[in-house]
Amino acid sequence: MKDSIRRLPDAELEIMLVLWEAGKPVPRSYIDERLKGKKDWAVSTVLNLLARLVERGFVAVERQGQGKMNIYSAAVGEQEYLEFESKTMLEKLYGNSVKNLVASLYNGKAMDDHDMKELQTFIDEHRKRGKDA
Repeated sequence: MKDSIRRLPDAELEIMLVLWEAGKPVPRSYIDERLKGKKDWAVSTVLNLLARLVERGFVAVERQGQGKMNIYSAAVGEQEYLEFESKTMLEKLYGNSVKNLVASLYNGKAMDDHDMKELQTFIDEHRKRGKDA
């Protein structure tokens, strides 16, 4: 699936976030309930978004029961999508420079000294694992 991943429009991403959070196959009514208060989409809008996600390979759908209720599940994992989006953002916006990304976050006050310490701890831990391997 990695080769065919494309960036999701915001509305489709909202649906995927619900499916990833659910962690299991769910009916459309579950999605409607989770979006209540955030998005006031008509049933037809949710169904259209789900159909697009199925067509693009992000969502799997299965008919279930006598009433032929559709059950939806994520066909692309959240981590897989986040890795794709992160790499794309880094390439497009920061010229593949992690330093430029971090500098932009820090200078824009989206990151503070506590965040920088967390990042340093993350780097130190991964360096240590690399030496132990």
